[in-house]
Parts: sequence; structure tokens; C-alpha cells
Amino acid sequence: MYPNLYFAIKDLFGISLPVLRFINSFGFFVALSFIAAAVTLTKELMRKEREGLLHYREQLVLIGKPATPSELSLNFLLGFILGFKLVGLFTADSALTANVQEYLLSLQGSLPAGIVGGALLAGLKFYEKNKQKLPQPQEKKVRIWPHDRVGDLTIYAFIFGFAGAKIFNSLETWDDFVRDPMGSLFSFSGLTFYGGLICAALAIWYYARKNGIGFWHLNDAAAPGLMLAYSVGRIGCQVSGDGDWGILNSAYITSASGKPVLTDHVDLMKTLQQNSAMYVSQFGSLDKVPHLTVKAPSFLPDWLFAYSYPHNVIGEGVRIADCNGQYCSQLPIPVFPTPIYETLVCGILFFILWSLRKRLRVPGTLFGIYLILNGIERFLIEHIRVNSTYNIFGFHPTQAELISFGLVITGALIYFNLKRRGTPPAAATGTQVE
Repeated sequence: MYPNLYFAIKDLFGISLPVLRFINSFGFFVALSFIAAAVTLTKELMRKEREGLLHYREQLVLIGKPATPSELSLNFLLGFILGFKLVGLFTADSALTANVQEYLLSLQGSLPAGIVGGALLAGLKFYEKNKQKLPQPQEKKVRIWPHDRVGDLTIYAFIFGFAGAKIFNSLETWDDFVRDPMGSLFSFSGLTFYGGLICAALAIWYYARKNGIGFWHLNDAAAPGLMLAYSVGRIGCQVSGDGDWGILNSAYITSASGKPVLTDHVDLMKTLQQNSAMYVSQFGSLDKVPHLTVKAPSFLPDWLFAYSYPHNVIGEGVRIADCNGQYCSQLPIPVFPTPIYETLVCGILFFILWSLRKRLRVPGTLFGIYLILNGIERFLIEHIRVNSTYNIFGFHPTQAELISFGLVITGALIYFNLKRRGTPPAAATGTQVE
């Protein structure tokens, strides 16, 4: 596992670059997932614009105005944070910055660098605005196409998606949240995809309505990218070992070298007993530890079915022999590496949605199919994932199972309802002035 890019580059290429400790592996792939979604969304919006399905809006823009106090303050604040934290990362005591996540959320940093960084960004904004300043500021009409707003849409999705993922994860791990509310909300681990999807969708719906973007066309344009983003994001879960893995594969135990080795019932129970404190704290008792016995086919590697997540970012498991440092744990009994499965399956589903995007002419139907496929995929993977369950009339579903079931039903209703209504006539070219 590679908690951050420093460990990845050092292990793969033998190069030690301390600056890479700043780049969390999970965060790196989350960023890539947002980029992948933004690229596919832009391509789809531009295609729909060429086909006359989406149109521009004319907007009045004031040019030649000097920088406002709020613009200068915002730039100073951004520059201060960047200088305070980034420069502090290299100048602070190494023990303080060993855990980059804790350092970023602390009050530690370089105050002089923060002041210089803030002054620099505020000065650049002042210079930029002053260079364009006119004796009398003028209003100018500009055409804003939907694809021009992808940057704003991505920011909305990131902010509200992250907030929703943290809130839903706190609900899903309520006991941990009650023990440490601030740590749970502001940590860099623990994100629930569906919470992010729901909150981001509501924010984007509001933004699209406000800016006159056809909601169903926008949903269809975003659907393939959302599936691709999920696939890429799950790589981050696997690479970092963030705890979002499957149940135990009781056909194996973990060797001292971290490899999965076939076992029998006696050795399995012995390993469970030796690590009973860890498993009892998670599941209540050894009898409640979820597991499935699956031996890997001879033509596939064992780790594809049983993985110990050595050096995982959350420090879960037993200590690795002869390992020094912060990330020195591995699971004593390997688990199903569900992030790998979801990366592969959702990658395939992305290509299916991409191939359907031009064939489904009724706006919103592609998004309905996305919800159905997403819900089915997640519902199935939940059977081999570790999750908290609810007791509902004798049934014990997980939060993700409930939401995925709801997504399938919602997707089916959207698809058949919109299909019944048929393709609406193309809207006239937008010329609204804001």
C-alpha cells in the first residue's frame, strides 16, 4: 500500500522526494476522478451543443472595474493558507509533518511564508485588475455555453460531494462519530460515495436550474463521467488501503511476508484467537466476524481474492516485522479486495454508457440507466463488503444496500416515465441576459 505518493515513488523507482508526502494517494486518485468526470462531461455538453440540444445564455459582464476589497481579501486568504502550510511542510520539525493529514488540519505552519504568500496573490489580483481598469467601467454581453460552466459544476460537485460523503459516513459509523465528532468530520478518511452523490446532485440541480441548463441533458452528459470517476476513485481506495475493503476470505491467512497462504480451519481459528481483540472491537465477537471461503482459481493470482493490505493508511491489523515508521500494519487474515472489483466493473459500465449515449434520444433515459447499473453494482458488492447494518423488520441491510435499492427503483421510474413521454422538441436558442 502507498499512503502517499512519497512511498509509491520510493518503492517503484527508488527515488526519495519528501515533498510527495504532501500528496495523499487517495486524494490523488480522487482528484484524477474529478478530472476524468470533467473531461467527459465537457465532451458530452459540446456534442449536445453542436446538435442543438443545449444553448448559450447571454450574460452582462462588468469590465474595467478595479479589484474589490472582497477579491483582494479572498486572494490574500488563499495565498496565506498555501504559504503557511506548504512552506511549513518543509521547514517544520519532521516529527510534526510525519502525518501530513494531521499537520494540514493543525494550526502549525510558517507565519512569514503565509503573509508573503497572501501578499503575493493579493498583489497579483490587484495588478491584473489594474491593468484592465477603464476610466469608466463598461458592461459587455458575453455568451456562456453550458460547457463553459464545467469548472463551476466541478467545484460544486467537489464541495457538496465531499460534505455529503462525510455526513453519510458519520451516520454509517455513528459510534465512531459520537466518540470523536470533530475527528470524524474533518479527517481525510471515511467517505461514503452515495452521500456524496446525493448532496452533489442536489447542488448541481440548483446550479443548472439557476443558469438555464437543461437538467436531463446535463444528467445524461454527466452519467458516463460519474461512472468513470467512481472507477478511478476506487483505485485510490485500493492503493492507500483506506479500510474500504471486503469481508475476510477464510480460505487464507497472511504470512509474515504479507502473502496470502492457504489454511485450514484449525490455523484459521488460531489466527482469529491471536487477534481476537482487533476482531471483537470491530464485530462484537468472533462468532460475528463476516467471512467467505473462496480459493482463487489456478489461473488467477491469490491476492485478487485475498489481500492483506500491508502498510495500509489507517493502521489496521498487526505490525509488520522489521518495519519502522507510521504505516507498518497488515491484516492477519486477508480480505476480498473489493475496490479492485469495483474499478474493473465500473470501468466496463462506463464503456457501456459511453456506447449508449448517442442511441438514447430521450433526455434523461441514459441517466436512468446509470442509476440502475450503479445501484445493481453496489448492491451486489455489498454482500462481500464490511459495513454497518440496520435492523428493519427482521432484515439487516446496510446503508449502501438501502440506497442502491432506491437508486435502482428511481432509475427505472425515470427511464420508463421519460421514455413514455418521448423526445421533446428542441428548445429555441437561448438569449437570456443575466
